[in-house]
Amino acid sequence: MEVRYFKEYSWNLARDMEFKVYGHAGKPVLFVPCQAGRFFDFENFHMDDVFAPWIDQGKIMVFSCDTIDGETWADKGGDPRRRIEQHERWYHYIVDELVPRISELAGERNGCHTPILAYGCSLGAMHAANFFFRRPDLFDSVLGLSGLYDSSDGFGGYMDDLVYQNSPCDYLENMPWDHPYIQMYNERKIIICVGQGAWEDELKAGTARLKDVLERKGIHAWIDFWGWDVNHDWPWWYKQTAYYLPFIMGEK
Repeated sequence: MEVRYFKEYSWNLARDMEFKVYGHAGKPVLFVPCQAGRFFDFENFHMDDVFAPWIDQGKIMVFSCDTIDGETWADKGGDPRRRIEQHERWYHYIVDELVPRISELAGERNGCHTPILAYGCSLGAMHAANFFFRRPDLFDSVLGLSGLYDSSDGFGGYMDDLVYQNSPCDYLENMPWDHPYIQMYNERKIIICVGQGAWEDELKAGTARLKDVLERKGIHAWIDFWGWDVNHDWPWWYKQTAYYLPFIMGEK
């Protein structure tokens, strides 16, 4: 498996940001780590082994980004406006800086533009879904595992314009029926999964809320609830990822 490391300056965040690329060709996948995770978590938690069959065949290239959740979503004692402003800068780092780099690096290998899959687990699922729902022009699919798809965990009852823009259940709830994004969503692949075992209760309720919002808006999505033995942990995310990737890749 080809692995490349990059460290590049972000003008949105005014600092160097790191990411890794796994694979030599194929569909680009943006992997967003779990809460306060780092770009190397994709391999440290052995998710590269799950993706290996697709990576080794040149079907997928994974781009593992860095988070700054410790300054934003996870800094629950900090000033909420400062935190969400910093999160919004990170959001723009991803969509305005990293996504063009993903398109460039993947395009060099594929010889064409290939749409991006947004993918993550736990808080990474929330971020991945937010990228997809805010920018369906950049992402053609999303796979979210064990996520909470509103701002309640990071910001409690606090709400302002930027928190709202980063809380999918809230902005989707108020999206007009004729918004062009709804048709775009329905031309793409949305897969959201959660277990019903240990540490999944809050995530199960959050996933159910997203399911209800999407159904009422006529947005087609595969919302899947796994069994009571399915816990909020990596071994189950390995199984779920291996199960859903063939559907995303059009193999099933």
